[in-house]
Amino acid sequence: MDARHKTGISNRGIGDNSGLAPTIAIRLKMFNSLTSYAGGCAPLDLDVPAGTVIGDLVRRFGVPRDKIFLVLVNGKDVTRQLGAPVNLERGLEDGDEVALSGPVPYSWGFGAPIV
Repeated sequence: MDARHKTGISNRGIGDNSGLAPTIAIRLKMFNSLTSYAGGCAPLDLDVPAGTVIGDLVRRFGVPRDKIFLVLVNGKDVTRQLGAPVNLERGLEDGDEVALSGPVPYSWGFGAPIV
């Protein structure tokens, strides 16, 4: 993240008449079967409106909710409780790193998930 985002929400548009809404900077990563929705596996650095939730990112990239099996925010699993749907209402903050993953492929040859 660049220096303008170290203190929280960007001050661009706050306290002036520019009409710009405050934004936050996040990094989005998609893994496994979801990489095609992000155009590949490279992380995406995005400026999004303050108040953005995970569901906003899912809708922005057209990822079907039922294809998401793991959601991490700053390395912490925020996916869901057992038996509940994926938590798309989790709010994001400036500097957050969000990772979305489809099911992890299984290697029959090695008997372990491929990561």
